[in-house]
Amino acid sequence: MPISQETDSLLIIVSAPSGAGKTTLCQGLLDADSKVKRVTTCTTRPPRGNEQNGVDYHFLSRETFEESVRRGDFLEHAEVYGNLYGTRREDVVKEMNNKKDVLLNIDIQGANSIREIAHQDTVIKKGLITVFLTPPSLHELESRLRNRAQDNEEVILERLDHAKTELSERHHFDYLIVSGTREQDLNNLLAVVRAERLKSKRHTINLS
Repeated sequence: MPISQETDSLLIIVSAPSGAGKTTLCQGLLDADSKVKRVTTCTTRPPRGNEQNGVDYHFLSRETFEESVRRGDFLEHAEVYGNLYGTRREDVVKEMNNKKDVLLNIDIQGANSIREIAHQDTVIKKGLITVFLTPPSLHELESRLRNRAQDNEEVILERLDHAKTELSERHHFDYLIVSGTREQDLNNLLAVVRAERLKSKRHTINLS
């Protein structure tokens, strides 16, 4: 099913290095703006803590995930730290056709994939906005990774090394939010969404 040509919906991508706080930021936006809907992504990694299948992620086996890739089910997919992640196209289409703004919390690879799709898909191109959340420094990112106590030392060092590459991609995004407090980050993201909704290219006015 294609995205309706009549939709003025936004496709909001938020990316950040691991540990920068994008999950918290995205949840804040969902709580603050009822028009924004999150699309639950798929992953082959196991659940963490209290994560629920179908709520936090669709937890799939690698075999099931790879079969979905072969069928062309995903708008984007990538392998990150040995696990597969992907966003099902039908989930995005459904919300955009219902006049909802779709929020995707995805990594740099996924953002690049959708940016490429936008070159051939005028509806996605019209609605797409990309936001990069960056910590003020790598030192601050390291502190956040250690404070959340989810990873061992080897994984933390791997994430920090990967973050250097991710930070070099920030200029490809429409907006850059340098992370401060949770409130500051959310206010900045809300300002982006509100400004994008007011852009003239998103509105069709009947002058007859």
